[in-house]
Amino acid sequence: MVRKAVIPAAGFGTRFLPATKSQPKEMLPVVDTPTIEYVVQEAIESGIKDILMIIGRGKRAIEEHFSRNYELEAQLKEKGRTVELALIQSIPDDVHIHFVWQHEQNGLGDAIRYARDHVGNEPFAVLLGDTVLETNEQRPVTRQLMDVYDRYEELVVALEEVPMDRVSKYGVVDGKEIDTNVLLVHDLVEKPSPEQAPSNLVIASRYILPPEIFQAIDQTQPGKGGEIQLTDAMKLLHRDRAMYGCRINGIRHDLGDKLEFLKTSILYALKRDDMRAELKNWLKELVGC
Repeated sequence: MVRKAVIPAAGFGTRFLPATKSQPKEMLPVVDTPTIEYVVQEAIESGIKDILMIIGRGKRAIEEHFSRNYELEAQLKEKGRTVELALIQSIPDDVHIHFVWQHEQNGLGDAIRYARDHVGNEPFAVLLGDTVLETNEQRPVTRQLMDVYDRYEELVVALEEVPMDRVSKYGVVDGKEIDTNVLLVHDLVEKPSPEQAPSNLVIASRYILPPEIFQAIDQTQPGKGGEIQLTDAMKLLHRDRAMYGCRINGIRHDLGDKLEFLKTSILYALKRDDMRAELKNWLKELVGC
């Protein structure tokens, strides 16, 4: 049973400089909610109440965001601002969020290694802190992966179909569909060219990893960029164990990309009753239709 989640959020966010020189990219808001709060809510809605965040230099704001601000809460309560009070109390009291620091940037695989003591000998979910996944199902994407893990008890990755000209940005899988939206993975390729890609199914920022992944990470040599790649560790583990993919029924928002960030902010604003009409009218005027 998957009871714990790990959220890596230690990257420098260089694609968003200068904004991320002193502000974590995961704290950049989609409308009025930090990106990482959407990620945490996905874990909670999937039934996980024990969350570990991997952070690094300049990420103190993430810790502060998920800590109670009793003075602010008291002021809002005194002024009768119940809506705002509910917004800053959105994390249930029985959910525990912990933090550990990654001392230097050595890749996603190295970041996951910092979770070893916390997760112990248990499988765990990994949710990348700069990616929000919308789903067309009632179950969040992480819950979908957890259900696949419950069935097969092996490593599971979320999968998304992308145009072939975008596969070079992601880890790409080759596999065979064995059930509705479930694939048995045959191979993984990290950021291949379109000509070398085995498919257009890419890993979509969510994983269920068995505890044996830590031993595989220890044995993994630095890959692209001189970093320890999680994909390489998973390939090493895959030599002796099965791996599954869960094709997500929904949309991935890569909020580490500037254009995608702007699009997502507009999409989320259009879903809000207090913004939809005025924003739609402004957009129509802007494009002249």
